Amino acid sequence: MQRIRIQLPKKTKIHYKYLDILHDAMVNALVAAGAKSEQITGMSALPWHFAALGYANKQEKTVHTLIVSTPDATLAKILPNINPAEIRYIRASTLEAVNFAEAEISLENDPIMPGQNVLGVLMLSPLAISDKSASKGKRWHKQLGDCDLSAAINHRLSRLAGREIKLLVQPDSLYIRINPDHSVLVPMKLMRNGKTVFVIGMNAPLVLTGSKDDLRFAWYTGIGEKTRNGFGCIGLAEEGVGR
Repeated sequence: MQRIRIQLPKKTKIHYKYLDILHDAMVNALVAAGAKSEQITGMSALPWHFAALGYANKQEKTVHTLIVSTPDATLAKILPNINPAEIRYIRASTLEAVNFAEAEISLENDPIMPGQNVLGVLMLSPLAISDKSASKGKRWHKQLGDCDLSAAINHRLSRLAGREIKLLVQPDSLYIRINPDHSVLVPMKLMRNGKTVFVIGMNAPLVLTGSKDDLRFAWYTGIGEKTRNGFGCIGLAEEGVGR
């Protein structure tokens, strides 16, 4: 298991329009560091995820830090070897360009202590959970109270772990009461027909309760869906989102 922080110099930021360009830049860097393309993309890809820390609204999106993590032993050996100069991508169709050549990479400490069975977290990237009951295509839950949060998160984690994960996942009830609208519409990519693909994710503090092994697996794997595309990364609540 491994988790790294890729951070640009202070006051430096990169502008982007669609989240997929950051995903593609990371894929480029992982391949350059020794990963095989089928290990990080496609249906048979190994588990890994990332979060883009920065500022976003309808007019502007910026990133100054990437958190990249994996529970997989093979990818864990590759992450520290990433060259920041390889975290780059240029897309002619949207005139987007990202380049993290000035960034520094540091290893993130494992936050799970011996005997620990509870973890308070923030979403460093939105939590995406699809609504299986939707009648037309895949819809996304907009409120954490609309779904069985523990079941949705445990189902995917169990599949990736190859064993049963038994986490109790509870949102901060006071935060939800004060912020009933805690979802965000994330533009993923621009299609050739000019339409934008969106994913709806949710942001709120969560409390995860379970064994230390299950907590650690969630920390390094990410929770929810679309994790390889920039969703589901958690951070320690007491540390906040950070710079």
